[in-house]
This record gives sequence, structure tokens and C-alpha cells, in this order.
Amino acid sequence: MEWKRGCFRITDEREAVDEDFVNERLHETYWASTRDRETIRRTLATSVNFSLLDGGRQIAYARVVTDYATFAWICDVVVDPARRGEGLGKWLMACVLDHPACRVGSCWLATRDAHGLYARFGFRDVDNGMRMRAQWRCGPGPDEA
Repeated sequence: MEWKRGCFRITDEREAVDEDFVNERLHETYWASTRDRETIRRTLATSVNFSLLDGGRQIAYARVVTDYATFAWICDVVVDPARRGEGLGKWLMACVLDHPACRVGSCWLATRDAHGLYARFGFRDVDNGMRMRAQWRCGPGPDEA
């Protein structure tokens, strides 16, 4: 699938993923800073990947692990630090949730931060600050975020 907004494009094409970008951004996070390149490469190969591109340059990424029927786990949502504050993370999340991989019984994610962003899409805290869950299809579409 693909979504466009001006010069920006979000795609689920595996070939669009810039592995160097994903590796660098994940190594800046609290949850994936110790993952080695081969582990990251395996996660890319077994997930639905979402690349947000400005022209041909990757500026954000998210991935989803799903069975396409009962659950989806949204992982590794990262935005280039130089591009934060432009609403790109909101648009990326809206597109992720618009994808068939997430149109399932429930969507989950785990985070210590950005709860306000995820709450806008219907996610609710389920264990005092780490895991969040959304039931069925929730939140605004990608053009409304």
C-alpha cells in the first residue's frame, strides 16, 4: 500500500526500507539500542514495514507484527530527530492503522513515552505506563491525522 502527501510518501514495500536509517534510529532508542544489525535485518524480513520517505530519503519508520486476524503488534516507530514536530509521526501512525495488517481484533504497542500520540488513535494504557491496546479499527484515517 502507499499513501502520499505533497512530497512525502509512506509505503509498505520492503524494498523501500533504508536499513542504515532503521539501524541508526533504533540504536538511539531505549528499547532497541543493543540490537545488532543482523537482528534488525531479521525483524525487517518478518514484519510489515512502513517507510516514510521525503523524495527518496527515509525520514521515519514503523513495523507491525501480525497474524492478520486477531492481533497486531506495532513496533519500532521512529522519526528522524531533525523532522520531529512536523506531524509526520501522526500521519505515519494513521497510515499504519489504515493498513489491513492492523484491521484486526486488537492492536498492541509498548512504550514508556508518546502516550498522547497513541491515545489520539484509540490506544489505552493497560498496565500502568508500558503496554497500550486498541480494540478493532480505531482513530482517524490517514488524511485526518
